[in-house]
Order: sequence, then structure tokens, then C-alpha cells
Amino acid sequence: MFFRTLRDFVGLLLLLLNGKAHYQNKGKLPTEESFILVAPHRTWIDPVYLALAAKPHEFSFMAKKELFKNPLLAWVIRRCNAFPVDRNNPGPSAIKIPVKILKEGNLNLVIFPTGTRHSSELKGGAATIAKLSGVPIIPAVYQGPLTLIDLLKRKRVTVRFGDPIYIDKSTKLTKDRLKEIELEIQQSFDQLDHEIDPTYVYKITP
Repeated sequence: MFFRTLRDFVGLLLLLLNGKAHYQNKGKLPTEESFILVAPHRTWIDPVYLALAAKPHEFSFMAKKELFKNPLLAWVIRRCNAFPVDRNNPGPSAIKIPVKILKEGNLNLVIFPTGTRHSSELKGGAATIAKLSGVPIIPAVYQGPLTLIDLLKRKRVTVRFGDPIYIDKSTKLTKDRLKEIELEIQQSFDQLDHEIDPTYVYKITP
């Protein structure tokens, strides 16, 4: 309830600030099963637009443990279905918690495989969680404002979803297989970016 209410409130606020966003290929999202939504993390606002683009689906989020040190922020993000992860030492819970959430079937999961806005290196967590939970990976990309100033300038926002990626439970996630899956995900990102705007280039800023 809290997630839906906050999402609708923020969605209205963004509509007033930046105008109507463009959500493409929503038909790619599964309707009968949970899924993992993966996207390159490009700005502070892309998690919000991803959640809005996939409405009415609801999500759980991995969040760095430092965000939970602030009691008020921790209260809010926990009610938005976020759970803490230690990026430097993830531990088994970083896999077990999302797998449990997905198997319960009430929520989907958002993962940014690059980890931070300033990295382009994919990690293997999404593949492991997808295999253990038996749900597909749905690639997505966000193109739009990267700063608050750009947002206030009403720059166009587009979120586009790609074809699902399935990982069979019998698949052995060797180092080579993980690289193949990471390449498939990255190629999906590149293709989606090209389909939105063939001239698009994401500039990583420190």
C-alpha cells in the first residue's frame, strides 16, 4: 500500500515538473510470474522512473546498507520494499533474500547490475538470483535527465523494456557462463538504447 501510494504521489510530482514520460514495450513484462528488472544505473532518478514505467507491478529493491543508518530514510525505504546489502561484503543474504521474495510471487525485483552510477562493469548477481528463483530477467534502459536541473528543463524521459532472458535451473553458472549472460544483458542494453535514439551516448561523470 505504501509503495503504491508513494509511487503515485512521486509520479504526479514528476509529471508536473517534467511532463509526460514515454514507456515503451510494456508488453514484454510478464503477467503471470515474477521477474527481475535489470537496467544500467545512470542517475539518482532512474529507479523511480523504472517503477513508474512498470506500473502496476510492484518491486523490491537492493539498497546499500549505508542508506539505513538514517532512521527516517530507513523507515521510508523499508516500506518501499528495500532491503540492505553490504556492497563490499555481500554475504549469502544478498542472494537468499531476493530469491525468497521472488518465490513468494508478490513482488518483483529491480537490480542495477553495474552497482553504481559511475560504473559500467556488470556483476553476476542477477543471473544467480534468476536461476535460483526460476524467474526471467527483463532488461530495460532509461534515457532522460541525469541531474535535477535537467529534470526541471523538462527533458524527455524514455524507459524501454527488452525481451526476457531465461536461465534454466540446471545451468551451471561457471565464470565463462556468467560472462556470456553478462554479455547478453549488455547487448540488450545497447540494443534498447539504439532503438530509442541511435545517437544516444551515456556520459559517466564522477
